[in-house]
Amino acid sequence: MIGPMVYSGLMSDLSIAFRNVVRQGRRSAVAISAVGFGVVSLVLAGGFIEWIYWAMREGTIESHLGHIQVTRPGYLDGGLADPFAFLLPENAPELRTIEALRQVKGVAPKLSFNGLISHRESTISFIGDGVSPEMDDLLRRNLIIVKGEGLSTSDPHGVILGNGLAANLGAGVGDTVVLLVSSPSGGVSAAEGHVRGLFSSVSKAYDDAALRLPLPMAQKLLRTSGAHRWLILLDDTAATDLVLEQLRPQLAGKGLELVPWYELADFYNKTVVLFQKQVGAMKLIIAIIIVLSISNTLMMSVMERTNEIGTGMALGIKRSTILRLFVGEAAVLGLIGGVAGLMFGLLLAAAISAVGIPMPPPPGMARGFTGEILVTWQLALEALALALATTLLASLYPAWKASRMEIVNALRHNR
Repeated sequence: MIGPMVYSGLMSDLSIAFRNVVRQGRRSAVAISAVGFGVVSLVLAGGFIEWIYWAMREGTIESHLGHIQVTRPGYLDGGLADPFAFLLPENAPELRTIEALRQVKGVAPKLSFNGLISHRESTISFIGDGVSPEMDDLLRRNLIIVKGEGLSTSDPHGVILGNGLAANLGAGVGDTVVLLVSSPSGGVSAAEGHVRGLFSSVSKAYDDAALRLPLPMAQKLLRTSGAHRWLILLDDTAATDLVLEQLRPQLAGKGLELVPWYELADFYNKTVVLFQKQVGAMKLIIAIIIVLSISNTLMMSVMERTNEIGTGMALGIKRSTILRLFVGEAAVLGLIGGVAGLMFGLLLAAAISAVGIPMPPPPGMARGFTGEILVTWQLALEALALALATTLLASLYPAWKASRMEIVNALRHNR
């Protein structure tokens, strides 16, 4: 707790510091502008990166990962070698346990496989996902149907192809295709379907090889039942850990493994690490600019007020009080510059987001995107804290210099 006397003294120091800042209007304006510019830069750049995090995270979750995946133990490590050994049963009671949770928007069974697809004289390899047509709308929010339509329960033999796969195969909407896969017994199984639509995702590599088909058609093609994974889709990504904590005790001992999306999104995790390093470098540059600006402002102030400092110490003002006054001036400069920069940055972020930031396709992506600025509470507080911390750091040497002056030399200054 801060005592009344300490609080009164602190408010008195800040009041004097504020008057000194106002008295040196031009120099203070330059320092405040430097702090504000740094905060605006951090808010805009950091907000754009935060939006990229959000867009990439939600796109990855809603296109093929889900928020939580339920599999047999070991499927993620050994499923490619023997996928039929890790099948989950249809209509299992555990599905109802998961769907009963308030945060769960839906559970999508998914049967993954690969094989060959033929159209006329062309035959190429593909990776396929058998999904429930009812849940496909939730799973393909970040997949754009560029031609035709998506999957439908009324069309049990209709498939959708990645745009690149269709181009390589020479197939279009309405064309008949033949799928060839290896069955669990080691033989070859085939099924005929027709193309309902073509889709485009954020990943060109995925579009060049992927197709989606109704889960019953995939099960019939593979001569099996069940699915490899249950994709749990939630109302809010932030609830992932909470749902995990609720489900793990309920599903313990059921021979199921629950894996959250962030353990599967390797590309997203590596991108976050890369961008965090870039943001860290940007914060360092902004901090250096603020430190140099505030330090220069306060040193000039010390030089100009040498007689004033000497007079104050001659009248009995303690050296510690002089030091506190200059640190207080820096705190006022940092607070004003930080708040002003934050407010201006929020206005700019809203205006830029309303217009949008057109971006070309990144390497490995199929299409460009329109970016926005997403300012989170954490980012706003970090920008304000950076402004205050750097201004206080910059004030230490000038404040110490002012408090160490010899009274006689200070009174003789400029005489």
